[in-house]
Amino acid sequence: MLLDSRTRAPVPGALVFSPSEMTVHRSDVNGAVTLPVGYTTSDLTIHAKSYRPHAVQMSEIGGNVLLTYDEAYVNQREAQMVFDRADTLRGTYGPFRQNNDILTYDLRIDVDVEEKFLHGSNKIQFTMVENGDRIQLDLFENMNIDSIVFGEIELEYTREHNAVFIDFPQTLRQGQTYSIDFHYSGRPRESGRFGGFAFREDSLGNPWIITACQGIGASLWWPNKDQQPDEVDSMTISVNVPSELTDVSNGRFVSADDQGDGTTTYRWKVHYPINNYSVSVNSANYAHFADTLGDLTLDYYVLPYHLEDAKRQFTQVKPMLQCFNERFGDYPFPRDGYKLVEVPYAGMEHQSAVTYGNRFQNGYLERDWTGVGISLLFDFIIVHESIHEWFGNSVSANDVSDAWIHEGWGTYGEAVYVECLFGYDDAITYVNGYKDKVGNVEPIVGPTGVNHWTTQDQYFKGALFMNTLRHVVDDDDKWWALLREYAEHFKYQNIWTTDVINFFNARLERVFRPIFQQYLYFADLPVLQMRSDGDDVSYRWEADVEDFDMPLKVRLNGAIHTIHPTAEWQSESLNGGALADWQPATEFFYIDVEVLR
Repeated sequence: MLLDSRTRAPVPGALVFSPSEMTVHRSDVNGAVTLPVGYTTSDLTIHAKSYRPHAVQMSEIGGNVLLTYDEAYVNQREAQMVFDRADTLRGTYGPFRQNNDILTYDLRIDVDVEEKFLHGSNKIQFTMVENGDRIQLDLFENMNIDSIVFGEIELEYTREHNAVFIDFPQTLRQGQTYSIDFHYSGRPRESGRFGGFAFREDSLGNPWIITACQGIGASLWWPNKDQQPDEVDSMTISVNVPSELTDVSNGRFVSADDQGDGTTTYRWKVHYPINNYSVSVNSANYAHFADTLGDLTLDYYVLPYHLEDAKRQFTQVKPMLQCFNERFGDYPFPRDGYKLVEVPYAGMEHQSAVTYGNRFQNGYLERDWTGVGISLLFDFIIVHESIHEWFGNSVSANDVSDAWIHEGWGTYGEAVYVECLFGYDDAITYVNGYKDKVGNVEPIVGPTGVNHWTTQDQYFKGALFMNTLRHVVDDDDKWWALLREYAEHFKYQNIWTTDVINFFNARLERVFRPIFQQYLYFADLPVLQMRSDGDDVSYRWEADVEDFDMPLKVRLNGAIHTIHPTAEWQSESLNGGALADWQPATEFFYIDVEVLR
């Protein structure tokens, strides 16, 4: 167990490894780490945010490692972050979440457009992982809990902030499956960057109801276990709206049932695991058109007066999907199909119902997003939000601290698309256009177990890191095969950054941990230091990670070759050139360069 030496509180999220070993381990929410037989304290290395090892109390059967808080290790941006009890309740995978595994949701809502009010229920089926008589679900405190029913029994519950602790009259047994019916109502809060749950109107004054809950939380409008590790295996979504509206939600369309009272209930079936924030309601006066890509259905829902614009702009979908199918493996949700749904905000990666508000123009809201001219060649929202079907929806992060697994991979996917359609040189130019958006002031991997969406560097630095990894591998056949295998290996799973590290290590048979560690767990870039030593150039890496040893390509007199800097000075001949002619290939490797005099 990794414990704070002062408080004996667990230290989660620490990397634990032997420098010579391929596998990196991670402490869980309880500070626990399970190490292979044979690990000894002499070769045990611990990288924990803001801590240094203090005392080790271990034996062959376990023990504690006490860590001392050290201000010298604290990132200054992270030091300014303040988290309260509500952040912890939402962010941590606590004991009353750990003790059960959610299997299915059957979500039903009745939308009162005039009153901007919801009546709803969610039948929640779960299996107990261990014996217990309490579970935690989540629903924003402004929403009413009408009843929670277990068989014939109305259950007692307590609320703390947005957490709902549900108590059962008897012990629920490990391995047994149970279900409850959670009835609720209220006016959902319009919140977050894109609205949370919002009642809007189109330009003709027709109702337009949308959801977009990434970050703010799905429990803003429906009761669920509002976190990332435990995705349901499948779910159904039923939305009752005025009959002049069409609801488009996730999954495969099942039915539209006229209720005879001026309302219609739309029913959708999700056949795959789904993260909570992807669950969506989009209800408007939609027009629909469709296409196919092989056996995959493609369905498009837009406002009627945008139909011709959509038919023109959405021709980009097929070549995009063909690119991603080739590079990352087949579309991961074929039974649910692919949908693109118009909304009044920029867009979101709602699983199998990608939402789109990019005004049917190329670029990002008609801007040259990376500033190098290439963004205006394609529709940014179609591409960026759709790549999340692979990275974010299929392969998901266990915690928002590791959300670069969604956003860094997703942003890199834009460059992959550019390469498919416009070539390698344009892809390299495109991804390097992101450098001006990077801050390098806090680590990409953020604080764990709290409700905190990490730095925007997870997008832009994350993509540049992926480009760097590609050129470290330096074998495109191997690189593309690796990405396809990664997407398949972790399909429908929730993973940590350590899982990504260990996958790269195992498949490439090399210790990539120092490279991942520097780019993801520290704010600063590695710095290549260079100096002139007569007819030679000397170089080394200056980095936070002591054993950082990334290879690098350099140019001299028109030729390009690979060097292997470490933390120790090395020298080689300039071959009659000058130091100014010796140029690291910074378009391939995202680094800083320092010339020492």
